[in-house]
Amino acid sequence: MARKSRRSAPTLADILFSQGFGTRYDCAQIVAAGAVQIDGVVRDDPDEEMNPEGLVFTYRGVEWPVCEHVLVALNKPAGYECSTKPSAHPSVMSLLPGQFRRRNVQPIGRLDADTTGLLLLTDDGALNHRLIHPKKHVEKVYEVTLKHPAAEDICTRLMQGVVLDDDPKPVAAKDAELVTPTHLRMTLLEGKYHQVKRMVAACGNRVEALHRSRVGAFVLPDSLAPGEWMWIDRESVLGG
Repeated sequence: MARKSRRSAPTLADILFSQGFGTRYDCAQIVAAGAVQIDGVVRDDPDEEMNPEGLVFTYRGVEWPVCEHVLVALNKPAGYECSTKPSAHPSVMSLLPGQFRRRNVQPIGRLDADTTGLLLLTDDGALNHRLIHPKKHVEKVYEVTLKHPAAEDICTRLMQGVVLDDDPKPVAAKDAELVTPTHLRMTLLEGKYHQVKRMVAACGNRVEALHRSRVGAFVLPDSLAPGEWMWIDRESVLGG
């Protein structure tokens, strides 16, 4: 009986290729130039075979965990569009490494150009759907700066449901809390166009600034400055 050939492990250049570092030739050149370190040691042989499971390498001072799918959190500044083909402002993708664009990483949902805060991005289509579909009941928490001190009943009205100008069906917040007279914290389970701004307008007020602080179980860390990003995992968002 013929012996089955043993499948070899991927090379270091293969691993970089799978993570969006360019063509196979590009990846071989990156490794050969000594630009990749593992555990502080330069690895400059593109053909060195490695087990990719759990592997973390460093490229230009940035740690890269080898992963089947990318999931990162970005602290979105104002003045960026959540689109790969922006019109009036630069894309949030310009704040991220080019490797992510090569892997077709996309924003999970959208924030308006003037809205700041937590934006998740992934190349995992199933996870993207899981986090944005309203029937999945994933909470999104917004910190709302109001133009005028809020009416006493604003939280009650928002949670009972308000009618938007283009939809006769009331839209309700899961939760609403007045932190101060002009600071409203609102929790939504869906993401209609300009939803927070329109719900506040339906209550006779106006949004001066809008910041998303949480998606699912993941809270935007205070240490993550505007424009910065970090690796996260599914469990930190989905919980459990």
